[in-house]
Amino acid sequence: MRPTGDVLLLTPGPTPIHPRALAAMQWPMRGHMDPDVFATNDRIVTDLKALYGAADDAFASLLSGTGSLGMEAGIANLVEPGERLLVASNGVFGERMVTMGQRLGADVHVLRAPIEVALDVDAVVDEVQRLKPKVLAMVHGETSTGVLNPVPEISTRLGGSDTLISVDAVTTVGMMPFHMAEWGIDYAYTGSQKCLSAPPGLAPVVFSARAMRAIEQRQTPVATWYADAVGMQAYWDPNGPRAYHHTVPVQLHWATGEAIRAALEEGLTQRQRRVQRLAAAIIQALEPMGFVPTVAEPFRLPSVLAMTLPEGFDDAGVRRTLRERYSISVTGGLGPTAGRIWRLGLMGENAHAWHYQRLMIALSELLDAPNLPHDFDEAVVATSRVPA
Repeated sequence: MRPTGDVLLLTPGPTPIHPRALAAMQWPMRGHMDPDVFATNDRIVTDLKALYGAADDAFASLLSGTGSLGMEAGIANLVEPGERLLVASNGVFGERMVTMGQRLGADVHVLRAPIEVALDVDAVVDEVQRLKPKVLAMVHGETSTGVLNPVPEISTRLGGSDTLISVDAVTTVGMMPFHMAEWGIDYAYTGSQKCLSAPPGLAPVVFSARAMRAIEQRQTPVATWYADAVGMQAYWDPNGPRAYHHTVPVQLHWATGEAIRAALEEGLTQRQRRVQRLAAAIIQALEPMGFVPTVAEPFRLPSVLAMTLPEGFDDAGVRRTLRERYSISVTGGLGPTAGRIWRLGLMGENAHAWHYQRLMIALSELLDAPNLPHDFDEAVVATSRVPA
């Protein structure tokens, strides 16, 4: 059955597709070893390094899979069986790292913080110094709770350490400045459908030169042939042999390449400003109705705005009506936050006021709050005047 009608995605992924990415999906098909594909990939490599703030000698590529493949690829490449992996976790995706590490045979240690609370810099640094793990893995923006973890502070404090640092940047890179080289991060990844607003199916990843040296010096083969970084490098490296690895999804390369370029042309600082101002306007409009930001500043993730629901609020019922009557998709909590919060996506193409005006109109009717659309408009104007 073919889906009919448009649905406005105000979710924490996927996001509405950027017009340039959508247009690129219609470009002519090419073989995965075609010169046109390699030319596009070369530009993607350059753009990914700019997007992540990576060093020139980093290895950047698109993995043929979603962000979860990016997560698993990092652990599989950087940690050999029996080697120590420390996961700093405060949400569902930190716990996913734990599970993957265990399945890949790592000696997994976990430092947990309460959900909806940011990782403690001193606690993480102290644990790294005590355990001396091969890899520290952590989430920058925890999608399940809307927490922005102090990854820059942790990574900077660990400068000079032998521990490799792997970062889930799924809800941050592409929507705000990310300084991989400056912060001392060795591996980072996202998903094409998140802040870039491309179709799902690719994981843009970057390995530092230090990470690649560690992979090349492994004593055992990487557990995954499909996402072995050295094998991928032979296909992706502009100075490499252009060796066949696997059949890449060419149309997704076209689309994601255009989405990355669009983000860079808008400017990452401008995109951060756009999402911060919109988040502030949403909070200003919804707080009088009993919606409260779940996470306090300065650890509130603007690109996935978590709002604690008013007491007695019919979470499932309201979201179902929004989808069925108004063609608006909103996401509730995940895991322990289910039924307690909404997670509003403010990434890429859903981080525009006109989309959230549609939500405010719908909520004004459902919740008998006729002034809500006007209040939101006023909040948008007010937050746009806040100095950057």
